[in-house]
Amino acid sequence: MTRFAYLDAPTPLAFAHRGGAAHGDENTVEAFVRAIGLGYRYIETDVHATADGVAVVFHDATLERMTGEKGRIASLRWADLATVRVGGAAVVPRLEDVLDAWPEVRFNIDVKAAAGIVPTVRAVTRTGAGDRVLLASFSDARLARLRALAGPRVATSLGVRGVTRLWLAALTGRPVRLPPSVVAAQVPVRYRRIRVVDRRFIDFAHRLGLQVHVWTINDPAEMSELLDLGVDGIMTDRIEVLRGVYLSRGHWHAG
Repeated sequence: MTRFAYLDAPTPLAFAHRGGAAHGDENTVEAFVRAIGLGYRYIETDVHATADGVAVVFHDATLERMTGEKGRIASLRWADLATVRVGGAAVVPRLEDVLDAWPEVRFNIDVKAAAGIVPTVRAVTRTGAGDRVLLASFSDARLARLRALAGPRVATSLGVRGVTRLWLAALTGRPVRLPPSVVAAQVPVRYRRIRVVDRRFIDFAHRLGLQVHVWTINDPAEMSELLDLGVDGIMTDRIEVLRGVYLSRGHWHAG
């Protein structure tokens, strides 16, 4: 496997999910400043594209939950989104600006819609951030396009079908082929009634050279249980809680 600079930190990695969504704001410059100020080196975030093809950092397809305003990201131009404020602060940053602002931080980028693929890769290329991002998506088709555009040296994770194949391979011992840019399985502990993350799954992923990152874990007891199993990273909304658990176990490595 190509050595990916994205994974150049000691494990287990600590990911601030949307910058630490438990604080109420998420995927904002203020959220990222808060997480980075605590020492987080890995930020999980989301990307949509505007009507004029600008990659913006936002989870939902619409503005309403986070801003109280109507409107779909995909139907608005960047000039319109740039004026959206909550409490006087801008809430929809451009991906390019975020990558430029923190060159020492690793960003885990979940591309939420097909329209975001080209703008995301363009932003990563323009900022020279290819070695400090991981491109993710629930959609395997979206990931295939991201890999084709970004090239094999930009780290990626697995979509739902890819994770399913990996889980079945861990269960049966059958071989599984993965794209060369896949460096991690980023998974929930459970999917419906199925336990995904157990010792067998982790050991199998490790034999393939993959890390296992688990989302979204907000309970300290569950964080400790997963660390005992040997996971390589945890994503959390409660960034102070995860930091405290890591500190108590000697895992915290501030950026």
